[in-house]
Amino acid sequence: MDLKILEFWGKSVNPDIRRLNDMKEVIFDSDWLKTANDRDLYYMYRDLAISNQDRSLMLEHGLRYDITVIPPSNLGMEFVKTAGHYHPLINGTKYTYPEIYEVLNGIAHYMLQKSENGDITDVVMIEAKEGDKVIVPPNYGHVTINPSNKELKMANWVSREFSSTYEPYQRCGGAAYFELITGEIIQNNRYQDIPEIRYLKPSNTREIGLSKGKEMYGLIHDPEKLRYLNDPQDFDWIWNLMY
Repeated sequence: MDLKILEFWGKSVNPDIRRLNDMKEVIFDSDWLKTANDRDLYYMYRDLAISNQDRSLMLEHGLRYDITVIPPSNLGMEFVKTAGHYHPLINGTKYTYPEIYEVLNGIAHYMLQKSENGDITDVVMIEAKEGDKVIVPPNYGHVTINPSNKELKMANWVSREFSSTYEPYQRCGGAAYFELITGEIIQNNRYQDIPEIRYLKPSNTREIGLSKGKEMYGLIHDPEKLRYLNDPQDFDWIWNLMY
């Protein structure tokens, strides 16, 4: 597959491209960055649907299905990663919009961090492999890292009712921790009083249709199982179960 074109059920889809210069605020290795040439880092194929019927269901239920491809690469001393972002609060609630990821190929390290009143109160790392599902719960920002020499391809379900917020990660120079190519994980010294990382397993929560090895695209045909993406305030049992 040409990484710039995704063949999705007979359709050729062009990506949004995240380049190195788009990420310069969140890179750990500032010395390397001074001489690094701008280049593509990863590819985002947004708002995909297999059929017109599926597209109608997505629009009706306020949902979006995306695929992201992250080729193996190093950012100096650091593994290649996504820029990192938060989701906004849902009006009238204390919850931000959650998100679900599925690893289609490769290995992903999902680094999640919870922000409360400007402080980071929880940091979670989850290693996910092909078929694994990971839920980013309300009020957590997240970065995805490709820690291997293989292409990482992942899908996500998310509400289509908002735009992501990147500024907090940019302002703080990245996530609360950096994962280096040596395997070491070090604290970002632009954060203060951050907790130690908790290491958790992938969600794979059968109660909401997230079984390991069963692609989650098909959930669009049972959209009630995705309702928590727009109404997380009604699903505390999920967040209590997982985190």
